[in-house]
Amino acid sequence: MTVNHVPVSMLRIMNRQIFCLIIVLAILIVSGCSRPAEPPKALTVSEATVPAGMGSEEPNLSAAADGRVFLTWLQPAEPDGYKMMFSVRDDKGTWAEPKMVAGGTNWFVNDADFPSMTVLSDGTLAAHWLGNNEPGSEAYDVNIAMSHDGGATWSKPVVPHRDKVKSQHGFVSLVPGPGGQLNAIWLDGRNAPEEGEGDMALMHTTVAADGTLGPEAVLDKRVCECCQTSATTTSDGLLVVYRDRSEQEVRDIALVRYANGMWSQPEPINKDNWEIDACPVNGPAISSSGQNVAITWFTGAEEKLRVYTILSTDGGKTFGKPIQVDDGKPNGRVDVLSLQGGGALVSWMERGDQGRAQIRIRRVDAGGAVQPSVTVTGDSGVRSGAFARMERAGNQALIAWTDSGDEPRVRAAIINF
Repeated sequence: MTVNHVPVSMLRIMNRQIFCLIIVLAILIVSGCSRPAEPPKALTVSEATVPAGMGSEEPNLSAAADGRVFLTWLQPAEPDGYKMMFSVRDDKGTWAEPKMVAGGTNWFVNDADFPSMTVLSDGTLAAHWLGNNEPGSEAYDVNIAMSHDGGATWSKPVVPHRDKVKSQHGFVSLVPGPGGQLNAIWLDGRNAPEEGEGDMALMHTTVAADGTLGPEAVLDKRVCECCQTSATTTSDGLLVVYRDRSEQEVRDIALVRYANGMWSQPEPINKDNWEIDACPVNGPAISSSGQNVAITWFTGAEEKLRVYTILSTDGGKTFGKPIQVDDGKPNGRVDVLSLQGGGALVSWMERGDQGRAQIRIRRVDAGGAVQPSVTVTGDSGVRSGAFARMERAGNQALIAWTDSGDEPRVRAAIINF
């Protein structure tokens, strides 16, 4: 039998070729073998029909864990009152027949301080509205009611603040808590009974599903008087953002956290150093998706109007650098949705052609890249003092606002992103 021997030099060449082939295959596997990443899909907007009628105003949106979206709004009622209404959108995009939460003639109604609704972990609905506590004045109370039957009936409202001072209490954020509890955050004027005198504080309490109130907590004893609050939860706890107010009238955005049974001290999310001796009526917005958190806010620091967004991937413990998202002429009035893959969807009001107020939206990618903006509102525009609200609706987003026609009306649009 004849045995053929391969020369040693040939074996070395073959080994080098095999080694090079392995390296090339590894590079192809790591790089995905091939195609460059597809560019982000452009945002598209289409008008959505909502069951709010003529005269409706002050819309707000919230989402349940099962994908349903709740739209609330105010509807004028004869002779001089209002009704708080709501409707539910299912996962097929169908709106249910509207139902009433409450109604009255002594309500405090303001474009910037709007009612809201949220869904607790046990399915209980919680809603809030504002009622005057001193006829002919700017004093008003927060009212919170619960429903355990999908909104067919509602409990007698409770007032979360227990000071009984004839002053302003509002700019509420309602956030579901553990065990079927509700977190209520609001601006509290018990130490400022006279307009322009004293300090407005940021307060928190819990409300059980049966209406039982937890202890009150002062989160910040001196805040901007009439800017919206915003709150969200992550697996680490509750995050609240608001416009702070220093003794030198610097009114930048601050953050407080509730974790491990304790509230943190307020801390600025960015040192804009906006010094202004008046309330700009322009609060921040915060949203979370898992451990991703996004905050958006408006500032006029250095006499330049801007809208910024910052992102976090660790539940709000740390944030990246501010990303400017406006188109150069913003009026603020922001909202934000944190996206599952990171990044955020941002809405704000911009002065468009002929100074008309427009709602615009823009996606900020997880890496901070800013995509082109899209104008949501058409020729009719939006009421300049009103705020648009956004909420996730499955793989889309829903945005609602008060139209600026001859008679106000709530309108909405679907955002595909």
